[in-house]
Amino acid sequence: MLWAQWGLAERLAVDPAVWLCYQCNDCTVRCPRDARPGDVLQAVRAILIESLAFPRALGKLVANARVTWPILIGGPILFWVALLAATGLLSVPKEPLAFGDFVPHWLIYAVFFPISGWVTCVGWVSGRRFWNLLGQGSPRSGSFLANLVPVLVEIAIHKRFTSCDVARPRRLGHLFLLWGFVGAAVTSGLLILALYGFHAKLPLPQPHPFKLLGNISGVLLVVGGVILVMNRLNDKDSAGASTAFDIFFLGTVVAVIATGVLAEVARLAALAGFACAIYAVHLGMVMTLFLTFPYSKFAHMLYRTLALVHVRMVAAPPATGA
Repeated sequence: MLWAQWGLAERLAVDPAVWLCYQCNDCTVRCPRDARPGDVLQAVRAILIESLAFPRALGKLVANARVTWPILIGGPILFWVALLAATGLLSVPKEPLAFGDFVPHWLIYAVFFPISGWVTCVGWVSGRRFWNLLGQGSPRSGSFLANLVPVLVEIAIHKRFTSCDVARPRRLGHLFLLWGFVGAAVTSGLLILALYGFHAKLPLPQPHPFKLLGNISGVLLVVGGVILVMNRLNDKDSAGASTAFDIFFLGTVVAVIATGVLAEVARLAALAGFACAIYAVHLGMVMTLFLTFPYSKFAHMLYRTLALVHVRMVAAPPATGA
């Protein structure tokens, strides 16, 4: 808190404690001076994400989501509309609707594979910068990978949230979202395997195991999103202050979930035109989520993981020679 008040950004940048805070806001609720330290650290993390961003211009664009959100959201949606129009695909296919007839798989791969590669490279550069900054604060020892495994387990179960009091209900929402996204990613990989490995015809029938996994993941995402939104609306003490940075990220996640579910429901209801329109919006929202990953609150996954690994490596005894 004092470093933040004194403007000591260099010290904050090399302090992993900034990322060990899960903003449970126990400190905020109990602070006799109403200093709201949880909100302060939230603001510090947002500043660090922007400062570590590569390229900086994109980090600034997302950091200013209060005014740039029409570009961040509208740009990808308009991109998909223009791309479908340019490829002659901006029309409703015959019933029964299969989204692959509206947006061919090759077109999705042509867009999202390069985006995934770009995000991976950008995440590597930003993560490397952060890792080097942490190393300036304290010497590390031990294996990165050996320390990464227990950190991933800790994140997978959100272990540190169990020590929270005020924000403990948020743990369930975070867990549902985390595992919903993991399930959706695994389902996407399995669908590619089914499509090209087993020559399956899409869409898969509802009882198919891959379809069931996708539907379960969708339910987790919906429930997790609802829990977090309701928590933010009903309990501002435990949720903390809502900034444009936070609202943009949560809004994007909710929009991805809502448009995905709505598109599937419309397809099953034989509302082909509406389903195609919503699906185009869904692809745009997924594109926004992907492109802003290194610059939005989603980047917490990267920086918090590195901070936790760093803490374990600092605490580990140095290796000794034989």
